[in-house]
Amino acid sequence: MNKAYEFDEIAQNVFFPIYPLIAQQIKTETQIVDGVCMDIGCGGGHLGFALMNITDLDFIFLDNNKYALDITKQRSKALKVETRTNILLGNVENIELENESIDLIVSRGSLWFWEDKIGSFKEIYRVLTKDGIAYIGGGFGNEKLKKEIYEKMSELNGEDWGSRRKKFTQGNDTEFYTKVLKEAGIKKYRIKDDEEGLWIIIKKE
Repeated sequence: MNKAYEFDEIAQNVFFPIYPLIAQQIKTETQIVDGVCMDIGCGGGHLGFALMNITDLDFIFLDNNKYALDITKQRSKALKVETRTNILLGNVENIELENESIDLIVSRGSLWFWEDKIGSFKEIYRVLTKDGIAYIGGGFGNEKLKKEIYEKMSELNGEDWGSRRKKFTQGNDTEFYTKVLKEAGIKKYRIKDDEEGLWIIIKKE
């Protein structure tokens, strides 16, 4: 079985409560409720669909895994939102879209796995419309949900999931991303690191 199905099952059964909360936090922060949104590293589309539910945004779901996009497509049919759903197989380092074509870009959890972070942020900035916003990072919505998910994942994996997670998020801190964004030539941004998670919020000037 492709990993995409395994990840989606965990997203659907363990992580599911965090997506509506993060979607609301994104809506409150950005105030973008119409236009086009792109969900980078979308997996099965949980964050995008949660945000779709509380806005009038149309969505482009971007992932480099064909099977993840198959799941997203099936989910869009089940939710009856096919007309607002577009699928794009590709990589954040080379987004096959025109300049200034996306109003809002979101991504939860994919950032840690980007090989060329500087190049990826340059691409994100390129496709954002003027006054467009990117909301990218990782988190669980709040401390309560984070604790619950850590406990459930530890049970599933038979090990301390918090320690395991630290291995692939190590070094991904405010100082590191401040340097990355500077090298990408991005000037207008804010890095939020609190109980909601670590989130990089970029506004296109």
